[in-house]
Amino acid sequence: MFGDMMGKLKETQARVEETKKRMNSVLIDEASTDDLLQITITANREIKKVTIANELLEDKEQLEDYLILTLNKAIAKATKVNEDELAAVAKDGMPNIPGLDKFM
Repeated sequence: MFGDMMGKLKETQARVEETKKRMNSVLIDEASTDDLLQITITANREIKKVTIANELLEDKEQLEDYLILTLNKAIAKATKVNEDELAAVAKDGMPNIPGLDKFM
């Protein structure tokens, strides 16, 4: 029984690592409400693309505000996708122990 559980845990660990790698190719797009700034970020929270409208380049303070707001929204979305995917893999690979689901 212990050997089976260890095997399952190793298998789950490998699936978690595969999922982490796959998250590098999951792209999340976020934009300011007026689409003057667009961000593309991976589910591992790596910025891939930033597109800035010319009119934002005229006002440094406004651009900084747009960057902060839009990047924070993109990071929050990416974090949720990442955590949900990893939690699903981990939960699927956990041994069936009665009552364990209360903690997940």
